[in-house]
Amino acid sequence: MRKNIYILLAFVFFLVISCQKTELKTYDADANVYFDLTPEARDSIVYTFAYEMTRASDTLYIPVRLMGNRVGNQRYFQVYVEKDSSTARSNEHYQALSVEYPLEADQGTGYVPLIIHNTKDLEEKSVSLILKLKASSDFGINDPRLIRTYIVLSARLEKPNWWGNWPLGEYSRVRHQLFFIATEQRQLSTEGLDAPKNLYFANLLTIMLNDPFKWVADHPEKGYVLESKDNGQSYIFYHKDNPNRPILLKKNTGVGKFFFIDESGKELR
Repeated sequence: MRKNIYILLAFVFFLVISCQKTELKTYDADANVYFDLTPEARDSIVYTFAYEMTRASDTLYIPVRLMGNRVGNQRYFQVYVEKDSSTARSNEHYQALSVEYPLEADQGTGYVPLIIHNTKDLEEKSVSLILKLKASSDFGINDPRLIRTYIVLSARLEKPNWWGNWPLGEYSRVRHQLFFIATEQRQLSTEGLDAPKNLYFANLLTIMLNDPFKWVADHPEKGYVLESKDNGQSYIFYHKDNPNRPILLKKNTGVGKFFFIDESGKELR
C-alpha cells in the first residue's frame, strides 16, 4: 500500500515539474498574408458568363488569410495583376484593382473584390489573369506558393451531349444562347419519356426564330430589345441591362424575312 502511495506522489511531482517547464508558445513572427483557396481553386478559378447574357458584370471575392496575430486596428494588404502573363485587359474584362485592400480590426480574413465584365469577345475565347499578393507596410508574403491565383473568364457555350436528341437544329453557340433565352433551360434529358416536355422546349426556340419581333413584343418581362441598324436592314438583339452581348438579326432580301446570324455567319432557321 505504502509503495503505491510513493508511486502516486512521484507521478504527481513529475506532472508539477513538467507543467512548470512547459512554456506557452505564441506566434511572434511578422504578420503575413496568403490566398486562402481550396486545392481546386488554387490551380485555377474559372468563371463563365455563358448563361448570363443579362448580367453586365459580377464580382469575385477572393479570400486572403492572415498568418499572424489579429490586432485591434485596420491593416492593409496589396495585390497586383501580373500583366505579362495575363490576357485579360484592365477596364475591359475586369475593373482596375485598388492600391490596397483592408483587413478589418480583429479579423483573420479579408477579400479582393475582383469586378469582372461580361464582354462579347468572351463568347469566342477565354481570357485569364494572374493575381499576386505583394508585401505592404502591414504584411509580408513569406510563402511564394500561396500568393498567386490564376483566374479564367469565359462566356463560351459548348455543345451539350443532349443537343442531337431533339429537333433543335444544327448546333451553334448563338443558337444555343437563343435556346436558353427562349426556354430558360440549361439542359434537357435524353429520356424518351421526356419527349413531350422537350419537344415543347424545342418549339419555343422555333417560335422565336420564326418571328423575333413578335417574340420580343410578347415577352416584355424578359427585357430583350431589338435595335435597328442600317435603316432597318439589320438589328441587334440584346438584353437592356447588358448591350455588350448582342446577337445580329439580318434581313434576307431574297425571302423578305429576318434571321438571326450565328458566329459563322449562317442564318438560323
